[in-house]
Amino acid sequence: MTQSVSSAPVVALHNQTNGQQNSHSPARGNAHGVVRNPGLAFDADCFAGMRVNRSATERRAASYGNRRSIKKQQQAAWLLKAITLIDLTTLSGDDTEARVRRLCEKAKHPLSKKLREQLGMGDWQVSTAAVCVYHDMLKAASQALDGSGVHLAAVSTGFPAGLSPLPLRLQEISCSVADGADEIDIVISRRQVLEGNWRGLYDEIKAMREACGDAHIKTILATGELGNLTNVAKASMVCMMAGADFIKTSTGKESVNATLPVSLTMVRAIRDYLDMTGYQIGFKPAGGVSDAKTALLYMTMMKEELGERWLQPDLFRFGASSLLGDIERQLDHYASGYYSAAYRHSMG
Repeated sequence: MTQSVSSAPVVALHNQTNGQQNSHSPARGNAHGVVRNPGLAFDADCFAGMRVNRSATERRAASYGNRRSIKKQQQAAWLLKAITLIDLTTLSGDDTEARVRRLCEKAKHPLSKKLREQLGMGDWQVSTAAVCVYHDMLKAASQALDGSGVHLAAVSTGFPAGLSPLPLRLQEISCSVADGADEIDIVISRRQVLEGNWRGLYDEIKAMREACGDAHIKTILATGELGNLTNVAKASMVCMMAGADFIKTSTGKESVNATLPVSLTMVRAIRDYLDMTGYQIGFKPAGGVSDAKTALLYMTMMKEELGERWLQPDLFRFGASSLLGDIERQLDHYASGYYSAAYRHSMG
């Protein structure tokens, strides 16, 4: 028997977190929501003293999983919110335009009509935050998303290794913006971090930010290849100083991708930058966030470390391809009382 579901907690959570700002916040700006971070002049004193206690960070990160879990209506509300935070992603060598168009339709209409009715959503619409693809798929995605309000992101700058010559990386950014991307996910040069060449990293990110123009730039740190959490914290700060709109954990192609300790380190760097400048920087964990339970842990971390304002897609994203399917499955269980087969929630 299908249970009766009230939409009240869904709407309440959406209204509660939509556009809420903290005392540091500047006025809301463009279509992405906040005044853009202009960056700072390079100053090594801003990050030279940064040190991360790994054991303390791991203990704090582990504590999120020990809390009383979110249940029933509140869980359904949080999962609907999570859908709006997803960058629905396909980054495979066998991508086709038809697959990308199907993914875009999924991004625009992530829940079936039947499930929406069971959840009592009425006319309340939900979509993912963005679709993220390789450059070659931008034109097909741009046409499919036209007028939907879903952002279009491209991975650029020699993704995933980021080892092509800098002029080519800058040209790739310009081409992606020209073909419709309003968000650019770039990869940093890991060697700059491992060699301690912070000025070199700053100059590269600053040049990439300029190449993006009005498109927002998400800087991928590839944290699994940076050696330690102190390097992660310093790289986060340098990217923000150079004008990054978001800092992102991983390409999803490394052997170790997003983890809670790494994410907590980056989120606290965002908090430090906010305290220093008043500018809000977004955060995007990518790779390894593939189920609803993990997504809720990350959302809990963002709420506790930065506040409810960071539960909006202009400041928080999940880089994911399979997460949406599991969220659908959990919502289906909440609405019907039964778990459906995973194949019923394919991405396209």
